Amino acid sequence: MDKKAVAQALERIASLMELTGENPFRIRAFTTAERVIEGLPGTLADALADGSLAATKGIGPATLQIIAELAKTGRSTALEELQERVPPGLIEMLQISGLGVAKVRQIHETLRIETISELEEAARDGSLAKLPRFGAKTAENILKGITFLRQASGFRLAHHAREEAETLARALAQLPGVQRVEPAGEVRRRTEVVKEIVLVVVAEVPPAELFDRLAKLPGVSEFSGNDERQVTLRFAGAGAARVVVTAPTNAGAVLLRATGSDAHLEQLAAHAKANGHSFDGTALWKGSTFVATPEEGATYRALGLAPIPPELREGGEEIARAAKGELPVLLERDDLQGLLHCHSDYSDGGTTIEEMARACQALGYRWLGLTDHSQAAAYAGGLSPDDLQRQADEVDAVNAKLKGFRVLKGIEADILQDGTVDYGSEVLSRLDFVIASIHSRFGMDKAQMTDRICRAMEESHLTILGHLTGRLLLTREAYELDIDRIFEVAGQRGVAIEINADPRRLDLDWRVIPKARKAGVRISIGADAHNVAGLRNMDYGVGIARKGWLTKGEVLNTLSVDEFLTHARSRR
Repeated sequence: MDKKAVAQALERIASLMELTGENPFRIRAFTTAERVIEGLPGTLADALADGSLAATKGIGPATLQIIAELAKTGRSTALEELQERVPPGLIEMLQISGLGVAKVRQIHETLRIETISELEEAARDGSLAKLPRFGAKTAENILKGITFLRQASGFRLAHHAREEAETLARALAQLPGVQRVEPAGEVRRRTEVVKEIVLVVVAEVPPAELFDRLAKLPGVSEFSGNDERQVTLRFAGAGAARVVVTAPTNAGAVLLRATGSDAHLEQLAAHAKANGHSFDGTALWKGSTFVATPEEGATYRALGLAPIPPELREGGEEIARAAKGELPVLLERDDLQGLLHCHSDYSDGGTTIEEMARACQALGYRWLGLTDHSQAAAYAGGLSPDDLQRQADEVDAVNAKLKGFRVLKGIEADILQDGTVDYGSEVLSRLDFVIASIHSRFGMDKAQMTDRICRAMEESHLTILGHLTGRLLLTREAYELDIDRIFEVAGQRGVAIEINADPRRLDLDWRVIPKARKAGVRISIGADAHNVAGLRNMDYGVGIARKGWLTKGEVLNTLSVDEFLTHARSRR
């Protein structure tokens, strides 16, 4: 890392410390160190090597150690641990013009807002403007800042992209002559990050006529790049999208092409050519004869293929298997009976156990796996053994009230630096199941981190490994792991691995899920929900499971409560 990057990291540490209410003197130490690094003559490497940095006023032993780690490895354990403690949405908010640390902290503490989407809603419904020192003008500027942030970042997280796509689709669906609007592209393939929002408009009117109406639509701030059938437009406050217009008779082929991916479309075009068809443009032809494709299934069937779910269209083996009729029946949201990985107000959640349980039941789940943080996670209100007993009593009381639904007693235990799991076996044995996750010491090398996780799997009470690689999408890279070894050990020891469905994580990466399956690893989907709104995370987890080719029988959440408990106890 050069001086600029190290200074930026020190600034980020100071900001996150302020968000978490750290000692002002410690915060000042990092802001001072940031200024020292910015004004440092010569190179940072030289100043570290000759000891001049250590002798510089404003650089203490703690900041020097962090600077040296950043310079050597490009990472900071202290920064990564702070990022783990702070809700990722608050970190995103710091990038919004006009929102400093003090205001973000005020918003979080007063309105309990943790995400950009929640902030946007509060700015629109007036609750943000009512805060002291805010007002309507500030709320308006924050909305503009959110829009700019989404546009400038290039990539969007999956939940942001879906919200933008749905907002635009609702607006477009109101236009005369429009039959329906279908999200396409990466949103429809359910990728974890989205570069471009694409919408297919099925309309009975010519594209040129529809484009005239689009340009006059309220809120359109830009309109460009239109050709015979597509245009790029931007809505004030709702991002940008490429809009593709098609007649109903050709809607299937157009939607298929707009959904992609490029690799899938290349394979499909080659398959079509080998079977006497052409699919190089936006329509399907057999020789010189146009083939009507009112829906996607008609396109695939005309080419002798079983319809391929959008999530699988990534240029792997999906076409070869579709040609043989070997596509699996992928997991559906309705297949899930249980919701795993849920935090309550006992640790860092914002909802009571009963409120969370009733919300789960209303969504059609039959059981809930409660997993507040363990005692090592003091920053997140981690539970002591006595706290766990109090919580267990409350769970029993809630279960006594509910009919046809059950709350299970679990924990998200920290995997400590030496690979032991927070709490001893005596405490863990009181629980129905255990998720174990890493929340600290991210700077360990590949071998050390792999050994740490493998040692954790020696704990017989461990049921599931949570958010395995520690990544935060667009914010923090995954730490290095020997993923093959971890899958091998997990398969041998019967430890499941989580797809963390928080759209800021979506960890496991769908690309490695087939390896896990091959190693005999069972997969769970964890909402990582900290409030009722977080229960919706499960939809994103299901999307990743489908991209990983998972079926109903390979996901723990599809078990009945008794079957899940049998599975959890089988390792003890």
